[in-house]
Amino acid sequence: MKDLKHFIENNKSRFITELIELLKIPSVSANPTYKNEVIKTANAVKHSLEKAGCQTVELCETAGYPIVYAEKIINPKLPTILVYGHYDVQPADPLELWDSPPYEPVIKKTKTHPEGAIFARGACDDKGQMYMHVKALEFMTSTNQLPCNVKFMIEGEEEVGSSNLATFVKANKQKLENDVILISDTGMIANNIPSITTGLRGLSYVEVEVTGPNRDLHSGLYGGAVANPINILTKMIASLHDNNNRITIPGFYDNVEELSKQERAEMAKAPFSIENYKKALDINDTHGEAGYSTNERNSIRPTLDVNGIWGGYTGQGAKTVIPSKAFAKISMRLVPNQDWKTITQLFKTHFQNIAPKSVQVKVTPHHGGQGYVTPTNTIAYKAASLAYQKTFNKTPIPQRSGGSIPIVALFEQELKSKTILMGFGLDSDAIHSPNEHFGIFNYLKGIETIPYFYKYFTELSK
Repeated sequence: MKDLKHFIENNKSRFITELIELLKIPSVSANPTYKNEVIKTANAVKHSLEKAGCQTVELCETAGYPIVYAEKIINPKLPTILVYGHYDVQPADPLELWDSPPYEPVIKKTKTHPEGAIFARGACDDKGQMYMHVKALEFMTSTNQLPCNVKFMIEGEEEVGSSNLATFVKANKQKLENDVILISDTGMIANNIPSITTGLRGLSYVEVEVTGPNRDLHSGLYGGAVANPINILTKMIASLHDNNNRITIPGFYDNVEELSKQERAEMAKAPFSIENYKKALDINDTHGEAGYSTNERNSIRPTLDVNGIWGGYTGQGAKTVIPSKAFAKISMRLVPNQDWKTITQLFKTHFQNIAPKSVQVKVTPHHGGQGYVTPTNTIAYKAASLAYQKTFNKTPIPQRSGGSIPIVALFEQELKSKTILMGFGLDSDAIHSPNEHFGIFNYLKGIETIPYFYKYFTELSK
């Protein structure tokens, strides 16, 4: 790619400024309060793709937030790459834990990002990584070096399950025809150790409600005689794991993919320091399913975690009540072969079965998706590996991720094409947490690496 580094260096300041402006918009899809801001972001992404050189750019309306679709077709006989990303972000709560306001981006140096990182909600997940593709396209079109066709599909509901994207994909198969799907919504091991994500976990997300008496009760007059929903809920949740931290739901592990000793040995070759891991999180020890390493627990094993729990009085001072209700939000990360709808039903049945007669239980499924494994013997994987080798001077390590992109399995099912996951974030970038950030190095290195994927994928496809 001629003059690529020169192009990035000359436009570095503008690229950073443009991303900062995009990060200022609070596109929180989970909260209807931000509806106008989410739509504003969709329009901003549309405008950026027009400026980058796409021939066709449109906002495709859905039952929820619009999908930004764009394309640049230079020759129908050439391969077509479909870029997927999302412009919505997670809620920024709890706001008091941010060192700077989540929608007022600032650049600060960190131990992992000595050249500086942009701190803002959505910086890494996924506005920064999505925008790398827009700027990579700008380079290829402005220098007449786009080697193949490209399509973009950028949605605004990834953080709430992508239900409307699934409908859009099924209704637009011809429009979305492609040879490979390219996504940057994952990470790599370190800035000097590139990696390609070869697996994603699935997801089942539910909310539970436990109801006891028909109103809050005086804890002196009724305490000890009436079930306390918070007490009951916490006992029920505690029972979902045994002493070895295995999940106790009957049938939960029936279809779990068990990796061979050889596959686990290959995974173990990835550089990892357990001491640095604990230090970075300020914990004295790790925790998880017996018989598996930390990296295995957060990638190839399923999990069940409480994401939020509430009930009763939580204001200042004391209010001695037995609450009428208690609630919790629970997510289960699933591995390939675990069907998320089956797991959701297994959870619902089990949670209702373990409830005592003194309370009533309601389980409300929210969203979910299947796990996914990317093969490493495809043209797309080889092209991605060559691209990283070109810009990092190192062969990337294949690595499974603990995260989920629920729509990826549906892409293969409906569009019959494989996905390649070229992520540039780091585990320390605090996605979904206060002080989320994305390194300037990572952002610019993504813009540099992506055009080489286009080049090598086109050459290998001949």
